Amino acid sequence: MTVSKVSLLMGALILVAAGSSPIAAAEDREPGDDTFKSVVDDDCDGERCIAVFRGLFDFVDRRLHGLKGNGRACADCHMPSDSFQLSPANVEARFQALQTRRLRNEHADDPLFRPIDANDYRINGDSASDFSNLRENALIRITFPLPSNMRLIDPVTNLPSSETSVDVWRMVPTINNVKLTGPDGINPWARGPNTSGGYQLDGRFATLQEQALAALTVHAEIHVAPPHGMLDDLSAFQNVLFSSPGVRALSNAVSAGVTPLPDADPPLNGVEQAGKVIFTRACGQCHGGPGQSTPQAPAVRYHDISTQCPRPVDTGHSPPRFEFKTCPQSLARNVRTYLITLPNGLTLPDGTNTIRRTSSDPGRALLTGFVGVGPPASDDWNKFDVPSLRGIGKTAPYFHNNSAATLEEVLTHYTAFFKRVQANVPINGKLPPAISTDGVHADRPPAPEEIAALLAYLRKL
Repeated sequence: MTVSKVSLLMGALILVAAGSSPIAAAEDREPGDDTFKSVVDDDCDGERCIAVFRGLFDFVDRRLHGLKGNGRACADCHMPSDSFQLSPANVEARFQALQTRRLRNEHADDPLFRPIDANDYRINGDSASDFSNLRENALIRITFPLPSNMRLIDPVTNLPSSETSVDVWRMVPTINNVKLTGPDGINPWARGPNTSGGYQLDGRFATLQEQALAALTVHAEIHVAPPHGMLDDLSAFQNVLFSSPGVRALSNAVSAGVTPLPDADPPLNGVEQAGKVIFTRACGQCHGGPGQSTPQAPAVRYHDISTQCPRPVDTGHSPPRFEFKTCPQSLARNVRTYLITLPNGLTLPDGTNTIRRTSSDPGRALLTGFVGVGPPASDDWNKFDVPSLRGIGKTAPYFHNNSAATLEEVLTHYTAFFKRVQANVPINGKLPPAISTDGVHADRPPAPEEIAALLAYLRKL
């Protein structure tokens, strides 16, 4: 991509972020309109520039010509002004702005607030109005059919319910740097879908086109299937979004097969350089590869890092060997209990073949139902894909449920996580690679005096 093309695209994105002319133009643009063809019909970071610009307009288009959606554009949730993600601060600002507008016009609207993402949608349907999960946590509803061996427990009767699906609440991840994530063929997991990574927090989609189609169907509630060319254009647009010029250069080098790969980091001072060394030791085992999203064997591909609610408690030890921050009620209310039938005729020592597990989001277990077989590290309960950390300084809050407001809280959580990993190692057992380079010494976790340098580096990524 030449400098002029970068400038043109970035200029268009600035207008989008400001809510200016590209949105208005997209409202009037007809499918197949190649307005920019004479200017940008060329290559942009491996994508046709015209496809990138069409994807940009599709991304901000609330009208979604002919698709009969609910008025939402991709940009309503992946806000360009918020590093293409969604934060509680921006959700609340939009909600308050909407209330102010409704004082003058009772029909004023913001398509971010659609009933499908209201807490009371299952009770009140299109009249739902409780957006507290969205406003307080910037979480949206994701609905999964229950695997055949999983049932929900009715919280009132404590008996299995007749529900055939479950709602979980997840953050809206940034789409910056997605070209460096997704399936990579490395360090495969034992079960699909997408054993070597994918898109979305649980890695359930193999392509950006699949992801876009699901988002249009579920979140924009379209009633007409989009043309495949539109999905390709949205993919092309996402593939040129990067958090920094260095990450863009790294991605282009990966695509070109260049070795060795360039360092995507900006210039680092002494403290930040020390933080990079700490990061490589403490974080790089899981946040590895060019996209910092590929666990390095023997670390496993998908992880449970104890961010769901409720969180583990070190019972029977005083003082506790580890201590996670307790989930606030705004997140704890999303907890459900599941009754899980063990597969392949397996039974517990007492002869039963069912277990109960409680979680606000069982992660990949909702894709596979593979729970309670072997050690916890090997099943799918609470497991998520590893996200990229590039640009992390601009994408607060953090984790799949936005439960860490700052990077300091992220590192506090991992301090407890590392302590729990060590506490769960059997006496004379080998320490796992998450905390040890040699299986003997817990030499990966950052020491208290290293936290400041690690934070300094994370903010420069």
